[in-house]
Parts: sequence; structure tokens; C-alpha cells
Amino acid sequence: MSRFHGACKYPPMLRVGNVNCDGTRSGVGLNPIQFTGITSMRSTQQFSITLPNELADLVRAKVQSGEYATDSEVIRDGLRTLAARDRVVESWLRDEVGPAFDALKADPSRALSVDQVRAALVARRKAGLKAR
Repeated sequence: MSRFHGACKYPPMLRVGNVNCDGTRSGVGLNPIQFTGITSMRSTQQFSITLPNELADLVRAKVQSGEYATDSEVIRDGLRTLAARDRVVESWLRDEVGPAFDALKADPSRALSVDQVRAALVARRKAGLKAR
């Protein structure tokens, strides 16, 4: 027995038109259609956001250029890109920075001094300028 009006398993607000309690529809000229159940809840939420003028202009320009159909698409794509960047940074921290920190902590003699780092950066910059 259902908690909705005796034997009917669908609450009144979910019955559309002439849906019978057994999930079929009836009516003149209509074939019975089995009701497949309750549809899922909405998978989106509305937000109201405030953007600086520069970002609002960028969103509008992306839509006007035809790159995106709506302002919402621009924002969604930007958030997806931000989430992807966050995953990459977290992976780098976990896979490279963490182990390097642990190695230095275990053997501090592996660390470079500020002068050694500066010299290595200068040498790398000079090598890069020569390659051009």
C-alpha cells in the first residue's frame, strides 16, 4: 500500500493529465502509456553574480563573436577550466612538490643555497638567450 491516497503510488502533484494509479494513461483516442517513474530533479541551479565591467565585457564579446551561445555557457566553460587547472595543480603538488619536500626533509644537504639557485637561473637564462 502506498502512502499516497490508498493504492496509488504517485502523489497528486506528479500525476499529469489522466494518469491512472497503476501508471497508465487513459482517455479517448489515447493508447495506454506506462509511466516510467519520477523524473530526476533539476540538474542546474540559477545564480546571480556580479562581475567587474572588464569581465562582463569579455563574456558579452564571447557571445557576440559566436564562440558561445549564451552568457551562461561562457561562465560554465570558465568554471570547468578553473576546475581542470585546480586538478593539475593538486596533482603537481602531490606528485612532485610533496616528494621533493620529503626528500629535502630527509636529507637537508641536498638543498641549494640562495646563491646557487640564483647562479643556476642566470645560467639557464643565458643559455636560453643564446639558443634564440
